[in-house]
Amino acid sequence: MNNLTSASNKAALKAKPAQSRLKRLALTTAVALFAVQLPLSLSAQADTNGDETPHYGTPLDLPITLSGSYLAGRLAGLENDFSFAAAFFQETLVADPDNEMLLERTFILKLANGDIIEAVNYATELERLGVQNFLARLARGADAVSRAKYGEAITLLAPTGAGPLAQLSMDISRAWALQGAGQTDDALKVIDELKGPEWFEVFKATHQALISYAAGRNEQALEQIEEAYKQDRGAIRVIDAYARILADNDRKDDALEILAEYDRLLRGHPLLDHTKAEIEAGNPLEPLVATPAAGMSEILYGLGSAIGRDGAEELSTAYLQMALHLDPNAEFAAVALGGLFERMGQPERAIAVLKQVPVDSPLKRDAEIQIGLNYNVLEQIDEARDHLGALIAADPSELEAIISLGNVLRTHKMFAEAEEIYTKGLATIPEVGQEHWLLFYFRGICRERLDKWESAEADFRKALELSEDQPLVLNYLGYSLVDQGLKLDEALDMIKKAVELRPTDGYIVDSLGWVFYRLGRYEDAVVQLERAIELRPSDPVINDHLGDAYWKVGRRNEARFQWNHARDLDPEEDELPKILEKIANGLSDTPATDEAKASETKNGG
Repeated sequence: MNNLTSASNKAALKAKPAQSRLKRLALTTAVALFAVQLPLSLSAQADTNGDETPHYGTPLDLPITLSGSYLAGRLAGLENDFSFAAAFFQETLVADPDNEMLLERTFILKLANGDIIEAVNYATELERLGVQNFLARLARGADAVSRAKYGEAITLLAPTGAGPLAQLSMDISRAWALQGAGQTDDALKVIDELKGPEWFEVFKATHQALISYAAGRNEQALEQIEEAYKQDRGAIRVIDAYARILADNDRKDDALEILAEYDRLLRGHPLLDHTKAEIEAGNPLEPLVATPAAGMSEILYGLGSAIGRDGAEELSTAYLQMALHLDPNAEFAAVALGGLFERMGQPERAIAVLKQVPVDSPLKRDAEIQIGLNYNVLEQIDEARDHLGALIAADPSELEAIISLGNVLRTHKMFAEAEEIYTKGLATIPEVGQEHWLLFYFRGICRERLDKWESAEADFRKALELSEDQPLVLNYLGYSLVDQGLKLDEALDMIKKAVELRPTDGYIVDSLGWVFYRLGRYEDAVVQLERAIELRPSDPVINDHLGDAYWKVGRRNEARFQWNHARDLDPEEDELPKILEKIANGLSDTPATDEAKASETKNGG
């Protein structure tokens, strides 16, 4: 089974509500009120403009000012809300249409928001003003390639000398434009002469192979893709292209071996499974990239997905939006853009772009599962349940969807329904293997919460049988045993082993500290819980636990400090009254459980 844990791990996290529109409205109001903080030149232009017409998208019908729109646009941009940011910066151009900085910012935000045609128009205005911006030329070049205006694209995509990213983007895009104009040799020469850092090489070799393959030069394409494979043996697109080109060079067995090697190392991928099935069936293979637009889309996807972290979300989004404009069926670009919107906390946009994955794509299943999980993030539990349930109804053996739906239900404390889903999933497995430990682990959690301890323990031990020393299972089973006063020596050893395996996991370290607390070993509990706080300082449960431990060792002021901190960290609704009671009255000196009265020797200490 492919990627069994990917969607399930995301769903296992507690769902977070979507960013509040009210917050945005409040911030918009604030920037309008404090517009006077802008430089005098902007404020003066705003006063001269005097445009009192409400903007169609301004929620509070505030009067438009250049300074207010500018600040609102900046604030929305900092929140990666490209739609709002682009609209506000567009407003600023009403007052100052030739302001290069405002025009450039509006262009980039329109591009990141996917308003490609509008962005291209702004890019043309930037050129009229003499502004040198490689992204503007790249956008215009992409639009020309999408319209098969290859001569225009070749001119627009000329080298800029604006840095490695610009150089690689422009030159490989120009090579695809040359290929579209029927100049394959010139296209390959442009890439061959491209100089840059070492990480250029895999992109160069891959796109030379794709151009040769699209031109029917299969032997040349094979030499080039072999070079790309040497550079990166883990890139899905390189592996897929290599297997296809091998098969088209009558080396079917070698192609299948390349796919098998990837499967052994990285447990496969839906696209590669599809390619393998096509090769085994002897079906004719289409070129991985058949048109210049798809080729340019491919380089923009590759670079956009690579730079989408560490504060480069805006540029990454712009690249991926251009990739989808060039090739609306670019499944990898759609999945990458959907994932980027997820990381930016925009599940609505993630859902919209994931729906663009074509119905016949091998990635469609994973995209649909992620759509269901994004409904859950939006707290739309019925939509999430219906969406994932439909996937399961279509294929009852679809374990990824089963785990995802089970986890959605479990995170909403619907344990009986979740247990039923996990059980149905297990019933479809002809032979249980190591990769199925998660299903037993998750079902065990549900059964433990439903007070079905014997069944729960059996599931946890089965999970450990399938995946020995799995820290999540060791932690949960060990803690549950201590909580019930059962098999204390074994339980404590389990949790110590889990901490040894994951020493920086604050939740597991907290478990060890809390188990020490439950066993009456309060000094040991303080040591471990202080470590857990260092690892997870903002978790209300860990702060609450440390407060309890401090109280038991006589550090009463510090205990109340930790309880107050836990109170302020948004604890679970049913935990808040307990925390408030402790803040007011402290703890009873009576140990919480009979096990806590036991001696250290008896407890395996």
